[in-house]
Amino acid sequence: MMIKTIIMGAVLALSVNIAHAGGKLSLYHWFEYIPAELLEKFESETGIDVTMDTFDSNESMLAALKAGKMGSYDLAVPGDYMVEIMTGEGMLDTIAAGELKNKGNIEQQWLDASFDPGRKHSIPYQWGSTSFSVNRDVFKGNINTTDIIFNPPEELKGKINVLDSQGEVMALGSLHLGIPQCSKDRDQLKALDSLLQKAKNNWASFGSDIAKDVLVSGDVAVGMIWNGFSSKAREEGANIEYSYPDQGYVVWMDNVVLLKDAPNRENALKFMDFLLEPENIAAVTNYAQYNAGVKGVKEFLEPTLASMPENNPRKGSGPGAFVAVCDQATQEVYDQMWTRLRS
Repeated sequence: MMIKTIIMGAVLALSVNIAHAGGKLSLYHWFEYIPAELLEKFESETGIDVTMDTFDSNESMLAALKAGKMGSYDLAVPGDYMVEIMTGEGMLDTIAAGELKNKGNIEQQWLDASFDPGRKHSIPYQWGSTSFSVNRDVFKGNINTTDIIFNPPEELKGKINVLDSQGEVMALGSLHLGIPQCSKDRDQLKALDSLLQKAKNNWASFGSDIAKDVLVSGDVAVGMIWNGFSSKAREEGANIEYSYPDQGYVVWMDNVVLLKDAPNRENALKFMDFLLEPENIAAVTNYAQYNAGVKGVKEFLEPTLASMPENNPRKGSGPGAFVAVCDQATQEVYDQMWTRLRS
């Protein structure tokens, strides 16, 4: 009887250990950006239970984390400039050499990124562009100009949705004016502020999570939007064309970062390694219709992705520009400008 009791106790203890072997993982992630099937695959392979909350802009993510969410999430998915900001504010953990077995899968161009040299805090997720799309049933004229957003023709006034994204809106406005981002020049700052305030009168809405749906529904005729999201809107029936303007457009790379005080650090590293496997990150690319920064994904990608117009800047378009990170004093000026714009 004693032997049986010991055996039963050992079996029970083993079953408890197995049940808790996987543990948990908490993600803070962009909305509509990862297929549920991929999370289910990770859970099935590891036994780790994944929970995910979503955000709709880099700025809202940062605000939520600083307002008390640090220590609640293991991983977040900020854009390039936001990785640099979060690093500077001490919000990211350091990934030691050898902690990610698949780090060698990162494409060379993204391995030593300017916003995270040596990839000490992050891995690449997806990269793409931000511009705008135009309903061709409403407007048949030239769309290869940022005037469409900032000085629209009469038939587009009051029919424009703009992303609720400070960094990208400010960057596109700077490209429109041909001035540097993070300018300290008083006249240039006045010109940018005036441009935005005047343009706002022609905008119907600010919204990132609605950016695709309002184009599909026809509620707006122009939408500032990310290229993959625009492609999905077109596939859902919107007769739209994505613009690569003469003045330029915003480029970005989203990244998975290891947050400081992550409650499930080891599981977070497992998920990062999981995403560095070509087949897995390709599933994100096929779903979101952007581009991965990992070697070996091509064989797993849908053939149509390479030829999508949204993924191919036209010859003669302006340059792509990453959102710049300003010094604190300059950023405060831009923050005030954004607050006025959104008030």
